[in-house]
Amino acid sequence: MKIEQIYTGCLAQGAYYITSNGEAAIIDPLREVQPYLNRLSLDGVSLKYIFETHFHADFVSGHLDLSKSTGAPIVYGPTANPEFEAIIATDNQIFEVGNIKIKVLHTPGHTMESTTYLLIDEDGKDHAIFSGDTLFIGDVGRPDLAQKSASMTQEQLASTLFHSLRNKIMTLANDVVVYPAHGAGSACGKNMSKETVSTIGEQKEKNYALRANMTESEFVTEVLDGLTPPPAYFGMNVAMNKKGYNSFEEVLNNGMKALSANEFEEIADSSEALILDTRNPAEFYKKHIPQSINIGIGGDFAPWVGTLIADVNQPLLIVTDLGKEEETITRLSRVGFDNVLGHLEGGFETWEKAEKETDSVKRISAEQFASEVTIGQDKVIDIRKEGEYSAEHVDEAYSKPLAYINNWINEIDPKEHFYIHCAGGYRSMIAASILQARGYRNFTEIEGGFNAIAKTDLPKTDFVCQSKVL
Repeated sequence: MKIEQIYTGCLAQGAYYITSNGEAAIIDPLREVQPYLNRLSLDGVSLKYIFETHFHADFVSGHLDLSKSTGAPIVYGPTANPEFEAIIATDNQIFEVGNIKIKVLHTPGHTMESTTYLLIDEDGKDHAIFSGDTLFIGDVGRPDLAQKSASMTQEQLASTLFHSLRNKIMTLANDVVVYPAHGAGSACGKNMSKETVSTIGEQKEKNYALRANMTESEFVTEVLDGLTPPPAYFGMNVAMNKKGYNSFEEVLNNGMKALSANEFEEIADSSEALILDTRNPAEFYKKHIPQSINIGIGGDFAPWVGTLIADVNQPLLIVTDLGKEEETITRLSRVGFDNVLGHLEGGFETWEKAEKETDSVKRISAEQFASEVTIGQDKVIDIRKEGEYSAEHVDEAYSKPLAYINNWINEIDPKEHFYIHCAGGYRSMIAASILQARGYRNFTEIEGGFNAIAKTDLPKTDFVCQSKVL
């Protein structure tokens, strides 16, 4: 028996590849399936089952393409109702893979079809669970995402999750290994650890939601406390995972269409396509195509695309560094953004050589910011997460997280100058590009963000409730 966790940092997502005696199972595969096919061939094993823990909201699974390529059936837990052929398992149903068994544990609460898969080894011993979004390391799945489809309140879903954890998971032996679907950075939970593997016993000791004497009421209150609104693309990803989608190969072929500067400009002008520039912020700010949005491929690219663009059907034209075209299209497809019309052949240099119009962002160093800003008079907007802001921030700065820019952008007076920063410059350049695309020009972005600002003599403070409005 062999278990491999295939972890994708950008999505904070774990897929699992399991082999035993010439047969394999894959749990929660990513959208692009060729790496799995290569691995199956290399190991000389046949794929027997594709297990899905639930209808994922934060990424598009590769279950359909993988099943089509291998003939392996897709397995969901009880109550799932996909619009394609699949095995809908019953609670406690056993699936055999080589010399091991995989037992279905229906664990509703995150979603109603959420299922944990218990792996029983060759000796008949409970070895590991693949807990999906039911149990994370340090946290549990948020119960507010499936309210509409389940016709339940988030409180009812949280109560359901409480009983799933107590009756199905916490009853397992302490040495059973826990393999979750996500780690820190995922929006599917709020308090996930950076660790991606644990045990039942360790989680009973360290996971706030698994406290031994915790009441149902306490669980509901604590699990729901502090939840932020889910990214808008979540519902669209659920629909794609449930209904189906175009093959990844088709999406990749469309996106890999190379466009000259003139072709790129013509499509941009004649369609509603959004220009997505995935270069490093340090390059984007100097020169870029007017109205383009910068989300660098080097950061948490796909989640930020989904959070800020929201509509997975949005037509996209992409600008990348040379050789990054396929990676960009692949990572977009993982969160359902399949409508890539093509990429600028040769990258931004092609645009410059064609002597097309360019734009830039006003960026200054943290030292210059410290020397010219007047605290209490100049407006400073901190776009980090609320928790980052609460820990420490520039005195009198406003907390306006990037994730909510579509809500707060209209509160800004375009005539009044302001400074904008994040932690290191990645998120603030995203914000700067969105602001400029929507006509805001009277601002300055700070290179290096708060990490650099903290090294200056500017006054900083712990949490202060900003009751003022922009």
